Amino acid sequence: MKIRTGRLEKEMTDEAAVYTSSLDFDRFIFDADIQCNYAHTSMLKAQGIIDGDIADKILEALDKLAEEGFDALEFDHSVEDVHMAVENYVTKLVGPDAGFMHTAKSRNDQVATDIRLLLRERINEIEIGILEFIEGIIDLAKDHKESVMIGYTHLQHAQPVTIAHHLMAHAQSLKRDYQRFADTYKRVNLNPLGSAAMATTSFPIDRELTTELLGFDGYLENSMDGVSSRDFIAETVFDLTALCTTLSKICEELVLWSTYEFGIVTMADEYSSTSSIMPQKKNPDVAEVARSKCAIVNGELVTILTILKALPYTYNRDLQEITPHLWNAIDVAYDTLKIVNHMLLTVTFNTERCLELAGANFATATDLADIMVRECKLPFRTAHKIVGRIVNEATAEGLEPAKITSEYVDNVAIELGFEKLELDNDLIQRALDPLENVKIRNVPGGPSPEMVQLAMNNMNQFLDDEFERLGI
Repeated sequence: MKIRTGRLEKEMTDEAAVYTSSLDFDRFIFDADIQCNYAHTSMLKAQGIIDGDIADKILEALDKLAEEGFDALEFDHSVEDVHMAVENYVTKLVGPDAGFMHTAKSRNDQVATDIRLLLRERINEIEIGILEFIEGIIDLAKDHKESVMIGYTHLQHAQPVTIAHHLMAHAQSLKRDYQRFADTYKRVNLNPLGSAAMATTSFPIDRELTTELLGFDGYLENSMDGVSSRDFIAETVFDLTALCTTLSKICEELVLWSTYEFGIVTMADEYSSTSSIMPQKKNPDVAEVARSKCAIVNGELVTILTILKALPYTYNRDLQEITPHLWNAIDVAYDTLKIVNHMLLTVTFNTERCLELAGANFATATDLADIMVRECKLPFRTAHKIVGRIVNEATAEGLEPAKITSEYVDNVAIELGFEKLELDNDLIQRALDPLENVKIRNVPGGPSPEMVQLAMNNMNQFLDDEFERLGI
């Protein structure tokens, strides 16, 4: 049955119909479209806009379609999208009276509503996935609060931290990713239904009722904005790119850390591969593929922004081309989130190698300078200069940090024109010891075991609150 035959004398060519069709991606919003039609028809009945018996027949047909699923719909080139297919299905069961279902409603506000209904579900899936990842990281970190490793700046040895402190840095980043989605959800969960084509309707519809029936927090208060706004999609995909940046950073570290040169982690076999010709190889393939897939989401964001940048109000068919990029970005990001979660939580840390690296290359030098400030009342820049020369000369001589003595420090100080510092040898060695170095950094946000535990406790409380909010 051809629904719209009044205005046009000729049908689209098959080529044009296929080219403009959105059917390939409409499967995503099938369930949402039934929800939308059900709520709208229920409202029309409640308002007395359509006959109650006719409304009941339409609702019964929608219930039947929901049970049978997407495959119950019939498609040909004359059916542009899922909305027409659903209306055709209801018409086959109810007859021409099915047309009342479309009273005071346009495909413009209908598709906008469907997208928001599905998108809020997908956002919740991602939110739960992030919370579960953070939960796993905390569980992994609790066994490594005193496992010292080297921290890097510029990918050069910087200062000792712990494995737990480093893991919790990723947990904090994931927390912000989660909070972005939670904030975006507020702008997604608004009801455009009732905006109709772009100027609402003369029928006495009840937008508050459809808002309540569909579980929205409120309705959009401008009909032009209601049918054409897609900034909530761009915002969601930006959130996805931020999440993927976090995930890609984790993958990058795993790729680096699993090399022979670093030797910090061993990847699980389940997330590795070997070479087709070099039998000794263990390649971090999953981390590499995940790292590259994150770029797909970046590309989808740019595509969406480019489509939106030059559209006048209100609805334009260009908007149809945005949603495939949205669903693809969500699928790629969600799959990447799951695989990186499982991969990171199965790595084995080489704690001996981590400690070895933390004690090498004078990564504890900052604390030697701090001791000079505290014990000798030197300005930090003076202490920095002395310690810098100590590191320079000791490195040239092949002298390890454990061999630095009070006499060595004094000789360097005199060489630079300063007086002897006469620091206690035990004080110097404690300053240069990686584990002691970490323990004395007992400042909120610091790497000491106590401060890491405090951060973990706070994060666990955050998880409890958010799981409760999401009803998990």
